[in-house]
Amino acid sequence: MARTSSKPKKSIDSIVSQKQLRKGLAIYKTGRSPFWYLRLRDPLLGKYVVRSTKETVRLEAIKSAEEFADGYRSRAEDPFALTKSTSFEHYAKVLMAAQKGKSKWLEGDNKLLNRSKDGLIAYFGKYDVTKITPGMVREYLLHLDENRDQPLAGSTKSKHVIIIRKVLTLAVEDGLMQTLPPMPKVKTEDTPRHTFTDSEYKRFCNAAAECAKCRDTVRGVQITGHHVKMFKFVVHSFLRPTEGELFGLKHKDIQAHSKPNYLEMNIRSGKTGRRSSVTMPLGVALYGATLNPASPDKPDPESYVWMPDYPNRRTAINTARRLFNHILEKADLVDPDRKLSPYSLRHYALQARLRSSNGKVNIYTLAQNAGTSVDQLERFYLKRMAPSKEMIENLHTAPPKAKAPHRSQDDHLSFLEDDRHP
Repeated sequence: MARTSSKPKKSIDSIVSQKQLRKGLAIYKTGRSPFWYLRLRDPLLGKYVVRSTKETVRLEAIKSAEEFADGYRSRAEDPFALTKSTSFEHYAKVLMAAQKGKSKWLEGDNKLLNRSKDGLIAYFGKYDVTKITPGMVREYLLHLDENRDQPLAGSTKSKHVIIIRKVLTLAVEDGLMQTLPPMPKVKTEDTPRHTFTDSEYKRFCNAAAECAKCRDTVRGVQITGHHVKMFKFVVHSFLRPTEGELFGLKHKDIQAHSKPNYLEMNIRSGKTGRRSSVTMPLGVALYGATLNPASPDKPDPESYVWMPDYPNRRTAINTARRLFNHILEKADLVDPDRKLSPYSLRHYALQARLRSSNGKVNIYTLAQNAGTSVDQLERFYLKRMAPSKEMIENLHTAPPKAKAPHRSQDDHLSFLEDDRHP
C-alpha cells in the first residue's frame, strides 16, 4: 500500500521569495507571476496596498517599490489620487502643461526638457525630485560640455538651471520639499552680436538691389525687391527677424498713421509677450510697397506681410537667412571673425537711431519700442556701437574756464573748510 505524503501541496499563489525594505514596505514574488509585487501599509486606512512592480529583477523591483512608497498618497487624504509620482519627469510634464498657452518661455523650456540625448528629462527623468542635489546639477552641466566640441555658453547653462528650479518649485508647492536646494552659480559673459557700420549697411543694400536686378537664385528661390524691402524694414521697424515678430507680422496687425508718418504694429512676440511698437517714417513706404496698388481690395488681414507664400514660418525664416547670406557674399561682407546675421540689422537699427539723433532720443522710449530693456540695450545692442562724429566732438570739446570769484579772507578760510568736509 502506497504511503500518502502528509505535506500539503504548495499553491502557485504562495510566496516563493520576499524582502522587507522598511517598516510597512516589502516586495515579494509568487509562483503565478514572473514579476515582483510590492506591499505597502496604509496607516490611515489600516490595510495594505498591493501593486505589481512590473519588474522581474529584484534590484529594479526595490527601486520601483521605493518610488511608489515615496509618492503614495492615501485615499483617506485625497480620494482622487491614490498614487503620486515624485520623479523629475512627472513634475517636468506638470510644468509643460501649466505653461501651455500661458508662458512665453514654453517653446524654449520644452526644447531643453525634451532634447533626446542630454535633455533634462533624459538625464534627470527617473530621479526622485527630493534627491536632486546641487552636485548632481553641476555634474549635468559638465555632461553637457562633454557631449559637444565646444562648451556651452554660460547663458545657455543658466537657462538649464532656471528650468530645474521651475520643476523643483512645483515639488515644493506640493509639499514634497520644504525648500529649494541651492543651485550652482554659472558664470555668464555677455556676447553681443556683431552689427553693421553705416558704410557696410549701404554696401549691403546696394548688393541686395543688384541681386534682385540680376535675379540671383538661392536654392531655387529668386531674390526679389520684396526681400530687399523686408531686410530694410527690419532697420526701420526695430523688429527681431523671428517667427514672433517680423515673420509673424500680419496685415491685421498694422495701422498706418500720418503727421508724423509711422506704422503702429501689434507684436505678439514669444520673447517679450504682446506689445505695441511703431516704425520710423520710411517703414510706411516699405510696407506700402508690399501692397498691390492696382487692387481696390484691402489685403487679407490674416495674410503675412513678409514672404507670405510660406505658410510654415520656420521655412520662411530659414529661406530668408540663406538669401541674407548670399547678399553678404555679394557685398564682400563675409568675415569668419565677425559674423553678421539678419539679427545684425536690428542691432544696426538701434545704434543708428541713437547716433542720428545726436543723443536726443530717449533711451527708455527706444528700448520700450524695441521690446527690450535699457539694461539689455546697453549690454547687448550698444556695447560695440561706433561713436558718431557728434559724439567725438562732444568728447573733445573743452569745458569753458570759470573765473575765480573774489573772496575775502574769511570766505577763503570757509572755502578751504568746505574742501576738507565735502
